[in-house]
Amino acid sequence: MIKMKVEITSRQTIKPSSPTPYHLKNFRLSLLDQLLPSFYGLIVFFYASTPSTHHQNEDCRSKSCDRSHILKSSLSKVLTHFYPMAGRLKDATSIDCNDEGAYFVEARIDCQLSDFLKQPDMEALNGFLPTTDPETSKAASGCNLLVQLTTFECGGTAISICLLHKNTDVSSLATFLQSWTAIARDSGEAVSPEFVGASLLPPGDLSFMPPVNNPSGNFVTKRFKFEASKIASLKAKAAGQFVPSRVEVVLALILKCSVAASRAKSGLARPIALFQAVNLRKRIVPPLPENSIGNLIWTVPVFLGDGEMELNELVTVMRREMTQFCNEKANKFKGDDGFLLITESLKERRELCKDAAVYRCTSWCRFPLYEMDYGWGKPVWVSSASLSFRNIVVLIDTKNGDGIEAWVTLEEQEMSIFECDKELLGSALLNPSIFI
Repeated sequence: MIKMKVEITSRQTIKPSSPTPYHLKNFRLSLLDQLLPSFYGLIVFFYASTPSTHHQNEDCRSKSCDRSHILKSSLSKVLTHFYPMAGRLKDATSIDCNDEGAYFVEARIDCQLSDFLKQPDMEALNGFLPTTDPETSKAASGCNLLVQLTTFECGGTAISICLLHKNTDVSSLATFLQSWTAIARDSGEAVSPEFVGASLLPPGDLSFMPPVNNPSGNFVTKRFKFEASKIASLKAKAAGQFVPSRVEVVLALILKCSVAASRAKSGLARPIALFQAVNLRKRIVPPLPENSIGNLIWTVPVFLGDGEMELNELVTVMRREMTQFCNEKANKFKGDDGFLLITESLKERRELCKDAAVYRCTSWCRFPLYEMDYGWGKPVWVSSASLSFRNIVVLIDTKNGDGIEAWVTLEEQEMSIFECDKELLGSALLNPSIFI
């Protein structure tokens, strides 16, 4: 595995190209935004060098400077439209849109992109994230958005986005990136954001909520690739009254194997609580625009007993709970009814989860992440990163769109059991080459 060193070469603040109007200076968060702790959502895009610059060092440096200029100039312009991202969190219910800006880091790495992609080093991925560098974290304290451009020896690049989750979900991120890349290409296709969260679900009194504490422990994140043929076999195995989706069967298998690993380690069979993030935009009547910005998501709980469940039983329960939520509750996430529903749901799940092992899943599948082109082509790989939260599953499409990469974070000893599970490895590859 390639051992690499990332060297930071510059740090600077990028401010919006035009000042935010006075009447937009105070941005209200929604009730759903309030529920999210202040941590960063992390994503890294890898771009190949262009054929004309490959193996030409001077040309590579020149192209790197060009890319840096394009990124910084277009970021300044897009922040004018996505002005909360250039502000600072003011309190529990608002952002001060003071135009202090996003933080932009440039770095270089002493290896070829192709060598890194042959077998990505999960620990080395952290070097592409500006939030892992102490000096950057100190200088960018309070920033809602951090970006790092890392250049490989060949001229290939990695662009990492660290966006505060406090008022953005993955759909918001996709809308932001579509606008940013369109401005960078000067294509005239920039998408204007719709900030609807606070008008839909105004902030409220959540004093009954206990403080969110980051769990302590040694957590390990590993990447598993499920190819289309293996997913098709899983769907056939799990099919019953309906044909499950790609996400359902992959998540069900991961849950089954991770629970088995936990029970093998502890010798205890605790009840299971699975929380799946669902996008509310299309499930509210009338539907919200796709370019709506904010945490317009809800985590749907699936409570399971302490017994073993087969794949078809898991997907059946997951589908039932998701369908019931979408039919009976999703449209109530607005106004006073929304506040009442959310507060009652939180109190109920807190009681139900008291003795349960909790797992959480977010799916980035079907979002156009592989379409993000700043003007030098589409990404060759889109990745998540190591997370400091226990029992988290992030699902991402493969580049061709029919497979899934699963980024699984577990306690270290549980991961050592999980990654050797024969049923899991019969359907997934552990950290294969990106070129496979």
